[in-house]
Amino acid sequence: MHGYADHGARYRHVMGALAEHGIGSIAIDMRGHGRALGPRGFCNRFDEFLDDARELRRLVDERARGRGDTPAPTFLFGHSFGGLVATSSILENPGSFKGLVLSAPFFGLALEVPQVKVVAGKLASRLFPRLGLPSGLMGKDMTHDPAKARAYDADPLVFPKATARWFTETVGAQERALANASRLTLPLYVAFGTADKVASISAAKRIFAAAGSADKTWDAREGLYHEVLNEPSWKDLAETIARWILAHA
Repeated sequence: MHGYADHGARYRHVMGALAEHGIGSIAIDMRGHGRALGPRGFCNRFDEFLDDARELRRLVDERARGRGDTPAPTFLFGHSFGGLVATSSILENPGSFKGLVLSAPFFGLALEVPQVKVVAGKLASRLFPRLGLPSGLMGKDMTHDPAKARAYDADPLVFPKATARWFTETVGAQERALANASRLTLPLYVAFGTADKVASISAAKRIFAAAGSADKTWDAREGLYHEVLNEPSWKDLAETIARWILAHA
């Protein structure tokens, strides 16, 4: 599951790397993102994204049935905001996947939001829920790879604003994830760049520490930015994730 203002096609190279190990992948664009329908970056309720996660699971099961495959162990992957959605989905339905893989999960902002902005955001969410404000997301903060940074900024499917309702719904989901982290009992793998300027590494560490899983791995990638799987060293991380999945299948 991709990040906010992001889309699944930006991770085709990762899916290809996993395929080299015999691991099949399915990616979707969540509502309001990529080629999916809906106003860009908007939701009435965070639970709408959980509907998208359920649709992803349905597609996985449908494809397996269509090929006549024996059901294989299934893992859920989420990057950034998609990591929050994936975690929330597992908390809602703990037995739906064999393991959870998170890349720079968005459990909080890297920079603290002034309280006045939080209050203003909540007010705007009630009065002007579709109000879009600049997100500040830029390619140079995503990856050290200049070509991929330029591609991010030029991608017509990546949008530059965050809506007021999305912001408040996301904050609520982050709070619920922390409050319920002890209920995460499946195998857990988290990769995070130590120089991430978007997502809070400390918030992710709190949820990781609180997770009830007896099998959890924290993979700190020194000096990397937010999109650890779009950094020049992405292949090494993809290989590590593939080995982890196969070891837990």
